[in-house]
Amino acid sequence: MERFIEDFKNEKFDIIIIGGGITGAAVAYAASSRGLKVALLEKKDFGGATSAATSKLIHGGLRYLANMEFSLVRESLKERKILGNIAPNFIYPIPFMIPNYRRYKGGMWMMMAGMFLYDVLSFDKKDTWDKSKELSNHDTYRRNKTLKLEPGIRKNKLVSSTIFYDYQSIFPERLTLAFIKSAIDYGAKVSNYALVKGFIKNGKNEIQGIDVYDILNKKEIEVLAPLVINCGGTWADLILQMATGSSEKTYKVKRSEGIHIITKKINNEHIISIIKDDGKHFMVMPWRGHSIIGTTDKEFQGNPDDYKVSRESIMDVVDTVNQYYGDGKLRYEDVIFAYGGLRPLIDDQTEGSYESSRKYEVYDNSKDGIEGLITVEGGKYTTSRNLAYHVMDLVQKKLNIKLKDSITYNNYLSGCEIKNMEEFMIKLHNKYDKEFSSNTIEYMGRNYGTESKMIFEIAQENSHLSKVLNADGELLAQVYYAIKKEMAKTLKDIFLRRTGLGTLGNPGKEVIALVSDLASELLNWDNKRKNEETESLLKVFELP
Repeated sequence: MERFIEDFKNEKFDIIIIGGGITGAAVAYAASSRGLKVALLEKKDFGGATSAATSKLIHGGLRYLANMEFSLVRESLKERKILGNIAPNFIYPIPFMIPNYRRYKGGMWMMMAGMFLYDVLSFDKKDTWDKSKELSNHDTYRRNKTLKLEPGIRKNKLVSSTIFYDYQSIFPERLTLAFIKSAIDYGAKVSNYALVKGFIKNGKNEIQGIDVYDILNKKEIEVLAPLVINCGGTWADLILQMATGSSEKTYKVKRSEGIHIITKKINNEHIISIIKDDGKHFMVMPWRGHSIIGTTDKEFQGNPDDYKVSRESIMDVVDTVNQYYGDGKLRYEDVIFAYGGLRPLIDDQTEGSYESSRKYEVYDNSKDGIEGLITVEGGKYTTSRNLAYHVMDLVQKKLNIKLKDSITYNNYLSGCEIKNMEEFMIKLHNKYDKEFSSNTIEYMGRNYGTESKMIFEIAQENSHLSKVLNADGELLAQVYYAIKKEMAKTLKDIFLRRTGLGTLGNPGKEVIALVSDLASELLNWDNKRKNEETESLLKVFELP
């Protein structure tokens, strides 16, 4: 992976994509794989905003059944299976447990009906490439079995529990990166830290390209294409406002804050999904020997660039857990790490952000008098591939061309070319178990897929890079790989999006020092830049 703007030769593209989250990444892959010349520009780092603030799930949207959105649920269930097929090392079946209490009254029958309907709508869930990805139908456990499997569930008025299955995405940031790499494999040119400063237009107000500021090299360039796709997500309306040159917004994005906290493990192997008294739900999810708890759904007003996780939002989650789960003694001090982001919702959806659908919209901005701009908004991680497919329908019309057939539904993502995960992991253990721990082999195989071989080779060639950095078995070799092969340009890129070294909170001074020393050497940082990078990273780990 190389930042194309560093050695740009005034190449002209068919489309320019603004935004390197999962939507922009999926659109870049869809477009390049169908023969278009694509440039993708991200103002910070790939998958670093909303795409990193998820519950780490690929799900069918069970709760959307309450809104009678059957087509959205069916689409989500179909796409859930496709993502499980094309990214087998990132996505795994996981059981959900919904405790059923007497206070639900008529809600129990609605739950049963919803579960049967969910099974019906996911009729093809066993039709997977890898049989280990098959999902079972829902089940009901009696009270005693429920408490035996998950002792943290409250006993009072507990009747039973409902079990159903979805997928867990173990590293969404690297999954987004796999879409980016897949686009690159088909010729797409990409760059992070590339800020769009304005739009280039002709005399007919038709967009011809964009002005881009290379943040790292502090220079401006022009990138030309007859069509620009706005995949800015939370920032989509601000990008459109830039395109119109108007002080008034013609297109609005509703922003919903979602945060998660990470604690020591307080549940076992199920995702505990608890329905609160107000009808909303929260989840306690197992992940890397810890528990992720969330999410919130609170409307956010203001500039998305100013968003930060607040102590109030963290305490909202802590108080919710104490009201409904466990021993009621979770404290602010028990929070190891907290992360959050803003979800973009289409503005004409329902008033409350929780009730808002995760529908998406592909909008031709020629209706606003701007020719050459498409805005993509709404949606969710699970349906991102299919959203990109529908974007291509409009792209064909706008460019007046016929694209090649789509291949994104039946081709593995880059680095994910694995027919059987169990066999793949057995082979990795057999090959590397004399040199590396079982934890290291498991982590590399699942988070790097077929690219894990390169990590092991780097560690074998340099004993310093074989140093183990955490309980998961992560290696210093990953840092080398992130910088040399994956366009990591900052410590936050390395700790939060290329590796998992910082996604469980502060990994400690020794690990930060080892990584910053290596990054300084490979990226030619002076002491001033090195200290700035370290201070910036440490702020991420500070709880407000």
